[in-house]
Amino acid sequence: MGSGAPDGKAVFDTHCAMCHLDPPDDTIPRLDALKALSPGEIVSALREGKMLIQGDGMTPAEHVAVAEYLTGQTYHPEVQVSAAAMCRSTRPLPRVTAETAWNGWGRTAANRRFQPDPGITVADLPHLRLKWAYGLADATQARSQPAIHGGRLFFGSQPGLVQSIDAKTGCIYWTFRAEAGVRTAISVGPVTLESGPATAIYFTDARTNAYALNAETGELIWKVKVESHPSGTGTGAPTLYDGRLYVPVTGVSEENAGARPDYECCTFRGSITALDADTGAEIWKTYMLPEPKQRGTSSAGKPLWGPAGVGVWSAPTIDGKRGLLYAATGNAYAGPAAPTSNAIVALDLATGRMVWHNQVLPKDIWIFGCDAGTGGPQAGENPNCPDKVGPDYDFSASPVLVTTAQGKDILVVTQKAGMAYGLDPAHDGRTLWEYRWGSGSGIGGVWGAATDGRLAFLASADQGADTAGGLHAVDLVTGRKAWVAPPQPLLCGAPARGCSAVQSAAVTAIPGVVFSGSQDGGMRAYSAETGEVLWTFDTNRSFETVNGVPATGGSIDGPGPVIADGMLYVTSGNGGFVGRPGNVLLAFEVERD
Repeated sequence: MGSGAPDGKAVFDTHCAMCHLDPPDDTIPRLDALKALSPGEIVSALREGKMLIQGDGMTPAEHVAVAEYLTGQTYHPEVQVSAAAMCRSTRPLPRVTAETAWNGWGRTAANRRFQPDPGITVADLPHLRLKWAYGLADATQARSQPAIHGGRLFFGSQPGLVQSIDAKTGCIYWTFRAEAGVRTAISVGPVTLESGPATAIYFTDARTNAYALNAETGELIWKVKVESHPSGTGTGAPTLYDGRLYVPVTGVSEENAGARPDYECCTFRGSITALDADTGAEIWKTYMLPEPKQRGTSSAGKPLWGPAGVGVWSAPTIDGKRGLLYAATGNAYAGPAAPTSNAIVALDLATGRMVWHNQVLPKDIWIFGCDAGTGGPQAGENPNCPDKVGPDYDFSASPVLVTTAQGKDILVVTQKAGMAYGLDPAHDGRTLWEYRWGSGSGIGGVWGAATDGRLAFLASADQGADTAGGLHAVDLVTGRKAWVAPPQPLLCGAPARGCSAVQSAAVTAIPGVVFSGSQDGGMRAYSAETGEVLWTFDTNRSFETVNGVPATGGSIDGPGPVIADGMLYVTSGNGGFVGRPGNVLLAFEVERD
């Protein structure tokens, strides 16, 4: 820290110590947990993440000062890439087809998370070996899911570095620095440039900028900011379909600050924006809520607003047959109660008009600090807070659109409440069945189901519960249990913060096999027929990486594994209040005799 720079300890004592020295509950990291983070992660949280609103009261120099004080490390805003890690030759990318190896969040815009032609069989699992590891520089989380096209991987990272690497060797073709962190999956698609047809990749950053890059070179084609609210952020991957990019937005930082009497709670509204994939021009934008109106005054005299919240945490799902987009929404931040919160919402693809919604849990209005369990006042004592504090049971998983063997279309979606639902898209999302896989938890997320067309596979999260973890298989037609695999013995040692059997990461299926990661650092392959564990890999260690960046595994949360061309790709690491840090991308291949 140079002469004249802010005093990091003084900044921490003024802005942070009140919450982090003696946290009221486990959702706020303690001082020792903050010290385990990287400087970049702390700066990122204050500038674009969960602490954005708190960070607005600090200068950029204070962000850096407090990060360096807490970690004892120097903040380096630019990630260095080793020349030795670059590919020595390149090959032209093929045009994108419907059979691109793995595209976007769910391989296709239906978000089934099923790979029908993986190049890996059940019999191959005992021979699956780690081929290479890739370190994510200046990161403690590995939560951007790769896309695979033309023998290349495309993925983002916590500090905002987007990269194209060789799928077989891990050498680097190019890098691009986004304005903010990138945790969304990447989509690949055709684009028309002035020079003619080309291939582009698409993604969103934490400041709600959507990007199109030339997939061959990494050059920027366009960048568009889709949300002006300071709380807006991009967690759900944008979905690419038929020349349009559909971009979801959520707003977690307002949810964390809304209980403060000096904050005008709340004005954020979740949304989907449709952009022209060639130019980035906005075609339509649909908010999940009407414009907020003043609903009262805080104890500090600030105007209070509502309705608010209802973010879209996950990738939208496309139903081309019906011309609809399906989005899963989160809880409200302020009343009046929103019928579109904790719901599956259908929008017209052409216009963005809301066609129908199915709300599975009404009146879930929640912001941090509004109940005694989070150290805040009881409901009713703080005008910023709802009269009744909801359980915070967002949908954070994308809807899965699948056609059964009988020819019936079903939407399957899993929720933090410990519930999964089968909905009928042919009848305005009418509920066909409900299935309880757990007791529910407001902490963390539940990031995605998978289906092989016969069964739906649901990982059990239940963060903080004694019964956390496990994998369920449910009949698509009836919603009845086919089998349950219990939580597995912990690979990370004794139960502790971030070391648990929670299986909150999205699951991925191939014929006969379901892959599910755990916060204990394990990636496991289960039999799709019985639930038996067939293969396990423990990521809790340091790895020698092909790019020379020191890397370790940790909790697996958020994205699921990606499988294509006989390779399995796994990300490990989720430093924060629900997991243990890590910064590695792992590539596995079958060792054949």
